[in-house]
Amino acid sequence: MHIPSSGTGRAGLLRPALVVFVLLSALTGLLYPLATTGVARLLLPHQAAGSLIERDGRVVGSELIGQAFSSPQYFWGRPSATAPAPYNAAASGGSNLGPRNPALAEAVRERVAALRAADPGNTAPIPADLVTASGSGLDPHISPAAALYQAPRVARLRGLPLAQVEQLVAAHTGRPIVGLLGEPAVNVLALNLDLDRLAPPR
Repeated sequence: MHIPSSGTGRAGLLRPALVVFVLLSALTGLLYPLATTGVARLLLPHQAAGSLIERDGRVVGSELIGQAFSSPQYFWGRPSATAPAPYNAAASGGSNLGPRNPALAEAVRERVAALRAADPGNTAPIPADLVTASGSGLDPHISPAAALYQAPRVARLRGLPLAQVEQLVAAHTGRPIVGLLGEPAVNVLALNLDLDRLAPPR
């Protein structure tokens, strides 16, 4: 016995699926991003534009992405494992080296040696965040301990009193949100920019 099929076969099944696909793509891929971006630009314009930092009318960086400072007259940030250059926002990621990997141990030794060579008289323990990369490779912050470890070197090379440099670090130390969420941190780029205003590099 032949039972007639309803609809138009495959075409009848494909059409609703394509309609739903197009509608969901427009909703989640176009309308929702546009709406959230618009609301963000209204309520948080600085953050929505990338939290950019300007100096003398030109953009010098972002509060959200670190920069590589190599001169000992500046505070140094966390090491970055991104390729082909440090703090490459297009290639965010860590080194993926395990704690027992010899390559990680060698990288840490080299970073320790560089810090000691830049300030031979400083025998204080080196904070871990100065010799280990973050998971993103873009971290713009260091711990207050990491900044204070570098303060004697920066003060000496800039010809500033150590207390003044330490006060600058304290002024740039962000506190946990509502006193609970996160850890105190120092934005390295903002700190170095204010350092240049205080005493230009020699």
